[in-house]
Amino acid sequence: MFISHRLFLPLPESDNKQQLKPTEKIPFWSIINSYFAQDKIINILAFILLYRLGEAMLVKIASLFLLDKPEVGGLGLSTSDVGLVYGTFGVISLICGGILGGLLISRYGLKKCLFPMALALNLPDIFYVYMAYTKPSLTLVYPLVSLEQFGYGFGFTAFSVYLMYICQGEYKTSHFAISTGIMALGMMLPGLVSGYLQKELGYPLFFVLVCLLTIPGMIALFFIPLKEELKYQIN
Repeated sequence: MFISHRLFLPLPESDNKQQLKPTEKIPFWSIINSYFAQDKIINILAFILLYRLGEAMLVKIASLFLLDKPEVGGLGLSTSDVGLVYGTFGVISLICGGILGGLLISRYGLKKCLFPMALALNLPDIFYVYMAYTKPSLTLVYPLVSLEQFGYGFGFTAFSVYLMYICQGEYKTSHFAISTGIMALGMMLPGLVSGYLQKELGYPLFFVLVCLLTIPGMIALFFIPLKEELKYQIN
């Protein structure tokens, strides 16, 4: 696939115009400085780190919750059931949510879509609170997990498009790489403590905490720079 992409995918015109000569060095510090010199960079960094804070906790524990025995708070599903619920129907829902999110942003613009899509990402986390307290049957687990994954794909699209939106100027590709690195940090750090918190709190309270941790990211999106007239065209 790499060879195919290298041969056939078109390159942006800006890449062709900015090819480094063999004697030139990559302007590393200029790239770093230009990224962190952006307007409201603190707000941007807070948004990148907090937007998926709740989901970062949830994603590490969700499969364990589905697998764990009922006597320790889990649903006690078999490995094959979890594979179908989370790894098949969940993944299909995730992809469908991402596609729909891209279409809506292309039509209505990122500014109008960002808050509703953030809600779609975060509100379905409450399904896990419900499942932890009620231990529903497998027939109900399928749609609940699928809806949560659909909302994740839907909301994550807006996040990805915003990362592209803030990558402006001469070093846009490098800026996007920095943003995705910070995004990965925002997923890794909460994931490091999620197991400890679940062990201390148990599944029901842990999922309540996950829902509460979605709030900082929802607040942060009101303070990021985003112009009304700009749309990101998705083909």
